[in-house]
Amino acid sequence: MARLLLLGDEAVAQGALDAGLSGCYAYPGTPSTEIMEYLQGSPEAARRGLHRQWSANEKCAMEEALGMSYAGRRAMVCMKHVGLNVAADGFVNAAITGTHGGILVVAADDPSMHSSQNEQDSRFYGQFAMVPFLEPANQQEAYDMARSGLDLSEAMEVPVMVRVTTRLAHSRADIQPAPARDQSPVRLPRQRQRFVLLPSVARRNYDRLVARQADFVAASEASSYNRLLRGRDASLGVVACGIAFNYLMECFGSEAACPCPVLKLSQYPLPKRLLGQLLERCERVLVLEEGAPFVEQMLHGPLGPVETVRGRLTGHLPRTGELNPSVVAAALGLGALAVPAAEPLLRPRPPRLCEGCPHIFSYKALMEVMSEAGEGRVFGDIGCYTLGALPPFESIDSCVDMGASVSMAKGAADAGLVPAVAVIGDSTFTHSGITPLLDAVWENSNITVCILDNDTTGMTGGQDSVGQGKIEQICLGLGVPAEHVRVIVPLPKNHAENVRVLREEILGHAGVSVVIARRECIQTQRRKPH
Repeated sequence: MARLLLLGDEAVAQGALDAGLSGCYAYPGTPSTEIMEYLQGSPEAARRGLHRQWSANEKCAMEEALGMSYAGRRAMVCMKHVGLNVAADGFVNAAITGTHGGILVVAADDPSMHSSQNEQDSRFYGQFAMVPFLEPANQQEAYDMARSGLDLSEAMEVPVMVRVTTRLAHSRADIQPAPARDQSPVRLPRQRQRFVLLPSVARRNYDRLVARQADFVAASEASSYNRLLRGRDASLGVVACGIAFNYLMECFGSEAACPCPVLKLSQYPLPKRLLGQLLERCERVLVLEEGAPFVEQMLHGPLGPVETVRGRLTGHLPRTGELNPSVVAAALGLGALAVPAAEPLLRPRPPRLCEGCPHIFSYKALMEVMSEAGEGRVFGDIGCYTLGALPPFESIDSCVDMGASVSMAKGAADAGLVPAVAVIGDSTFTHSGITPLLDAVWENSNITVCILDNDTTGMTGGQDSVGQGKIEQICLGLGVPAEHVRVIVPLPKNHAENVRVLREEILGHAGVSVVIARRECIQTQRRKPH
C-alpha cells in the first residue's frame, strides 16, 4: 500500500478507520482537533458511513462511544487533556462496565501549555481507571496503536487510552498503512447486565477489573511497543517514554549508536520484568518522559527520590514544559545540541482578536457599561474572547475552565459582589454553561450572562457548534424570563444601542438576564464562497 504523509493526529484517525471504526466522538480542543477533522474530510470514512460529528462536550462523547461499544461496534473518543476531566465520569465507569466493541480513548496532552490552562498528564487517568494505555513514539506507532488499541480493548473488554502530546500530534511523518478491515456488525453483549452499575453489579465488575491487572501487565511485557535496547555502557540506563524515545535517538543518530541501555516504553501498565532488567544492570537510570514525572515517581516510591533514579524530580530535567533533544542531551552530559536561532526569522506577535472580530465591539460596549459598575466584576471563559483579558481591552477578570464564567459570576453574586457578569461563547455555553445558568435561574441570582455567539467554535478553527440557532430557545427553556433574553448585533453602528441594552440588564435589573451578542466569526465568513 502507498505510504501516507500524516500528522500524528491524522495517523491516529487513519489507523482507527483502517481498524474497522464505526464512530468517532469528540469535542474540539488543541492539540486533538485534527483527528475528527481528518475523518470528517475523509472520502473513505464517508463511503463507510462512519459517524463523525462533534458532540456537545467530552462527557457526551465518551458516553456516546460507550453506547456504540454496547451495540458491538468499534468507537473512538478524542479530546485534549483537560477534556478528559469532563469525560472522567464516563471514562472511569466504562472501565467498570467493560466494553463490547472496542473503545479507543485518545487524550492529547499539551506540555508547555501552548493553548491550555495546565500541563496535566493523562497517564494518571489511565492508571486511575486501571486500564491499559499506549503512548506512541512516532507517527507510525500512532497509526499502529489505533489499530492494536482497538484489538486490545476487545480482547481485554476494557477501554484503551492512547496518549499523544503536542509535538507528535502536530508534526508530520510518512506512515505505512495496513489493509483496512470491515466494520463489525451490530450485536448485543451476552451479559447486558454488566452495563447496569447497581452496587451489586458494580462490585462484581470491579473485582473482575482488579483480577485483570496481571493480564494487562503481561500484555505490556509482550508488547512490541516496549523494547529493551542492551547498549554497551551500563553506567547509565534510560527509560524513554513515548516521544521522548525520539528525542533520545536524535542525540545519537540511531539505536545502534546509542551507548546506553534503553527501555523504550510505550505501553502501560509498566512492564515490570523489562524494567527490572534495566534497573538490575545499570548503575543509574534517567527517566525521559513528556509531561509529569509519572514513571519516575513510581520508581522513587513514597519515601522520595532514590539516588540512582534521575529525572524531573531530581532536577536533571526541567520540572515543567516540553522535552526536546537539547534538553535530553544536556541531561545525558552531552552538552546542548546546536539548534538554529529563531530570533532573526520570527518577530514577536502577541495574540489578539482578528481585525473585524465581533468580540471587539461586544467588549467595547461592555467596557463602557462596566466603567459605571466598578472593576473586578466580569468573569470570562474559554474561547477566542479570552483575549479580552489582554490590552487594549483588559475587560475580563477570570478564565478558569469551560463554563466557569457563569458559575463564578453566580458565586460572586452570592457573596454580594453585584452586578456580576459572565462572558461566554456559544459553543462553550452549550458545552458547560447551561447547567450553571440553570442554577442561577433557580435562585434568580443577580447576574448577567453575555453569550458571544459567533456561530462557530472559533478558537479551534471554526467547527460547528451543537447550539447553532438554538441559544434563545435554550435560555428560555431554562427559565430565563423572555423579557430578559436580549439579542444585540456587535457592529460599530450599533454601539449606542448595545450599550443601552447592556446597561439595562447589568445595572437596571436585579435578577438573571442573558444578552446574546450575535454576529458570525469573521474568519468563517471569509471562508464562505461569495
